[in-house]
Amino acid sequence: MAAIGHTWEYPAAVPAITGCAESWYAVQTRARHERVVVQRFRDKGLTTFLPLVTEVRRWSDRQKVLELPLFSCYVFVKIMNTNEDRLRVLSTDSVFDFAGIRRQGTPIPDEQIEAVRTIMEERANWQSHPFLKIGQRVRIRSGALDGVEGILVARNGRDSLVVSIDLIQRSLAVRIDGYSVEPV
Repeated sequence: MAAIGHTWEYPAAVPAITGCAESWYAVQTRARHERVVVQRFRDKGLTTFLPLVTEVRRWSDRQKVLELPLFSCYVFVKIMNTNEDRLRVLSTDSVFDFAGIRRQGTPIPDEQIEAVRTIMEERANWQSHPFLKIGQRVRIRSGALDGVEGILVARNGRDSLVVSIDLIQRSLAVRIDGYSVEPV
């Protein structure tokens, strides 16, 4: 089911250590606490990314439009790889741990975060997709999604590009009919 996407993003704090690059990390949160964690990170001056989707939920007596996290129980945070920054993240209420190496996390390539951000901002027609490890990596070379990389798959005779966040093993697929693609 395709939905309109929104994102929450907050400006980064001024780095305390110069010469140390910031990286994106996935942080596992308590169920339905993603927005609370984002607000707590914001209060600490951290840069966050929480892709949100709009869905219509129907009950027997009513329907309601809800904004839900694209990847439930995960928030992305951009920090430097220092004990101080990791402690700022891990000491936040409703945070379980980093995804990846215990207590340290595994950096997520900027390209993967940017690909998800571009798809959400362009409101491309997308759908959830099972995480894939196999398949050819391609890059879109035209249109609004120019530069987005992912895995090319065919489903029901239609070409789709699967964009994955490897670390948390979550993916989404966007139809790329009419887009020019090239192998990476």
